[in-house]
Amino acid sequence: MSGEIVILGLSLSSSWGNGHATTFRALIRGLAAEGQRVLFLERDVPWYASQRDLPDPDFCELRLYHSLDEVFGTYGERLRDAAAVIVGSYVPEGQALIDRLHEAAQAGRIAQPFCFYDIDTPVTLEHLRAGREDHLARRQVPFFDTYFSFSGGRVLDVLRRDFGARDPRPLYCAVDEARYAPMDLPATWDLGYLGTYSPDRQPPLEQLLIEPARRLPQMRFVVAGPQYPDDIDWPENVERIDHLPPSEHAAFYGAQRFTLNVTRSAMKALGWSPSVRLFEAAACGTPIVSDRWEGLGEVLPEGEAILVADSTEDVVTALTTMTPPQRQRQADAARARVQAAHTGRARARQLIADLAEAPAHRLQGTGS
Repeated sequence: MSGEIVILGLSLSSSWGNGHATTFRALIRGLAAEGQRVLFLERDVPWYASQRDLPDPDFCELRLYHSLDEVFGTYGERLRDAAAVIVGSYVPEGQALIDRLHEAAQAGRIAQPFCFYDIDTPVTLEHLRAGREDHLARRQVPFFDTYFSFSGGRVLDVLRRDFGARDPRPLYCAVDEARYAPMDLPATWDLGYLGTYSPDRQPPLEQLLIEPARRLPQMRFVVAGPQYPDDIDWPENVERIDHLPPSEHAAFYGAQRFTLNVTRSAMKALGWSPSVRLFEAAACGTPIVSDRWEGLGEVLPEGEAILVADSTEDVVTALTTMTPPQRQRQADAARARVQAAHTGRARARQLIADLAEAPAHRLQGTGS
């Protein structure tokens, strides 16, 4: 693809309290490996400004902006000459930004294809149905030549049928295979979890990690991630890590006998929404325990590449009965699947191919 891709996303510079940064980093590193240039435009906000763990990436050009006028003034020419323009979900002032980009696209002042990358699709749809339109308005969904979705499966049918998306396509998260790999480390924890606090994830975390910790006081557990309320009753054998930068993720996974995946309720309800944490843990060769949701087996088959837990008892049984060879077989199967289909470079190739098809979709009337 000739020309640069311009991405306006929530954050690339800071992974603090969001999964967008690691998703964008894996994808854009993959694009760079494929020879594709990327300009990433990020709104400079205090929350991320004080917590930047990648202020100067070597795989793309990162520029911070302070207003929408700056976007169109300073970068207007590059938006016009780009190979594609992609807006991510949860961008500050997203609705106003999309309106201005759409107007510019209609006037030929920005490149086409003009696309959206929703890294929160089930949550976005839940918000749109409730009339919450902070970063994307319902009327704007048909603006995009292609609506790339964190979720696949029947979520794409919902986007097309109920919200008017013209060309919805899955673009799952991916793992940066150069930074997530097995490490020969002693087991510090029997079960761990990595994720920012979310009220809807807390009940399954209670069921699948905190209660097993209470029942297995001789074992060690860990929860890493920010924003957990002070009133949570953590058992003494659960270690808390407030924030773990991506540079320490591989070692974190490598020090666990099992790692836990917990899915947000909106994503579980619609299914086909694999978290980047699944791919990261699998790439690191750590056996995964996950809650159940539709479509998980298409990514990691149950019983072969992942252990699906429906109850506290399922987790306790796994921790107390699975042998090292059984864990190793499961971990190896998961890693093989992720290395084959869910790396940043694989996802970059998919994106480039999809963007190349977008003009044809417009000409055929499915994207215009």
